[in-house]
Amino acid sequence: MSRIYQLLFSICWLFGCWLAMMGLHELGHVLGGLLTGGEVARVVLHPLAISRTDLAVNPHPAIVVWAGPLIGVLLPLVLLIAVRLANWSQAGLVQFFAGFCLIANGAYIAGGALDGIGDCGVMRQTGSPLWLMWGFGLMTVPAGFVLWHRLGSIRDWWQHPERTSEQSAWIMLLTVMTLLVLMVCFSAQ
Repeated sequence: MSRIYQLLFSICWLFGCWLAMMGLHELGHVLGGLLTGGEVARVVLHPLAISRTDLAVNPHPAIVVWAGPLIGVLLPLVLLIAVRLANWSQAGLVQFFAGFCLIANGAYIAGGALDGIGDCGVMRQTGSPLWLMWGFGLMTVPAGFVLWHRLGSIRDWWQHPERTSEQSAWIMLLTVMTLLVLMVCFSAQ
């Protein structure tokens, strides 16, 4: 049964990291819009849609578009520093999440740079050079892998399913299910 709880926790944790990463990325766009005098029309955070933030008024689109990935990587790093300073016993989970956010945001910007996918299209339209977008990915993706590497061996983790408690697996499932319900109910379509 330990293996089942380990798998349940892991799948829920990865899915939760994805949803939280999208939320922080969109929060960056929202903050960028509000701080530059923009007006947020809607935020789409539906689990079956690509997340996005639409602004009715956007006087500084370059700032708004870069705020998403920048806040999306900086907030998890600040959170990681805070939990490390607080000596929280579960800081490894936050470290994994921070690495996840660095890799996802960096790969998104660097990988979408040539084709102008999503935010990258706006970045290109507002004058962001390819070298800057690729540079963002070259800084964040390896940094994310370094954070993951410092967590230890995945093989070691896999060989010790007893380290994942039944309670933590069910709590993680409940947390992700609650987050999904909230996203479906409150996300703009």
